Amino acid sequence: MAKILAYTSPALGHSFPISALSAELARRGHDVSVRTLRAGIEPAARLGIKAAPIDSRIEGITLDDWKARNPRAALGVALETFARRAPFEIDDIRAAMDATHPDLVVVDANCWGAAAVVEAAGVPWLSFWPYVPYLPSPGVPPFGPGLRPLSGTLGRLRDAAVRPLVTGGMEKLILPRTNAIRAGLSLPTLSDLTDVVTHPPLTLVATAEPFEYPRDNWGSRIALIGPCSLDSPVSETPDWLASIDRPIVLVSTSSERQNDTALVTATIQALRDEPVHVVASVPTGVPAALAAPNTTVRQFISHAAVLERAVCAVTHGGMGVTQKALSHGVPVCAVPYGRDQFEVARRVEVSGSGTRLPSKKMTPNRLRAKINQARSMTAGARRVAEGFRRAGGAARGAELAERLLSRNAHPGPAAAPKSS
Repeated sequence: MAKILAYTSPALGHSFPISALSAELARRGHDVSVRTLRAGIEPAARLGIKAAPIDSRIEGITLDDWKARNPRAALGVALETFARRAPFEIDDIRAAMDATHPDLVVVDANCWGAAAVVEAAGVPWLSFWPYVPYLPSPGVPPFGPGLRPLSGTLGRLRDAAVRPLVTGGMEKLILPRTNAIRAGLSLPTLSDLTDVVTHPPLTLVATAEPFEYPRDNWGSRIALIGPCSLDSPVSETPDWLASIDRPIVLVSTSSERQNDTALVTATIQALRDEPVHVVASVPTGVPAALAAPNTTVRQFISHAAVLERAVCAVTHGGMGVTQKALSHGVPVCAVPYGRDQFEVARRVEVSGSGTRLPSKKMTPNRLRAKINQARSMTAGARRVAEGFRRAGGAARGAELAERLLSRNAHPGPAAAPKSS
């Protein structure tokens, strides 16, 4: 039995999949502890994992990218948020390591400070990515705008023109702050985004082909394991679900604040006269006046229970709920608002597992058409579901974590390093 520490950023979309991996490791007999946001403690504890909160100062630095004037500015706000949290993570994960004496540490990809501390400590560790990594790859458009992959000369020229603007901008935001922390811990400098993704001993990515684009430069340290799904804080099947006698369309918004409540409103309006029942999940809080005869609106629901009966899922393009729907073979209509959602929505479209509608172009009529089109794409959703099944999910991630442990067996866990 090994002692394992998992450390997450303050986002349920990150806490849930890391907790799913942690639960699988605990099921295999390991002593697992999780440090996460306060809203993630109870779901983790229900899985038999020892959970405690991260430093309140980290959770207090909220992600306000929804206030940005455009997607590029929003990405900058998000990266600046991770950079502001990083210094507080240093002492926080040191305290967690001193308390748990881990043999292995699982670190959220957005926790730059925590990752540097663990690397410097010499403890076996892995980086966990609950979203598509921004690894530059030939034939794959630069991460961010959600561009459609283009083959041939035209694709190469377009990507070459866009990459300095997108990737170069990300490197200017990520590398100086990350390398400043690494220098204080006597760690080597990271030179580009490829280094950021590939330098950990093991990188687990919670997606898989055919949803993710094929790449020839993943490398031996990167493993696509498919979704690591954990249901919402409400896991019981409610009585109201059993009473619904129509095909269900699930609509869900982000668990972190974002201007995406309009997606629920538009879906209700679009399907008001359709022979379906809309089940809406609004994790950040249900606003007033979201009602219709064929609609049920809740803050939290059991997505798994609803998806067992759903014919389509309308999502904001969040990786978690989108992949959860596809794992059930349910096609998706993705309406992205920001963050990695443009990339997720494009992958829905390219994989043939659903449709994509930019939020700025959304009207009830357009949304209805996209939902109806998505409902005809069950075969593509099932093909993606099979790819996810083959990838292995949390079980595969736990197996690879155990292999990393066995390769790095040492007499005892190292202490967390102090800054030089």
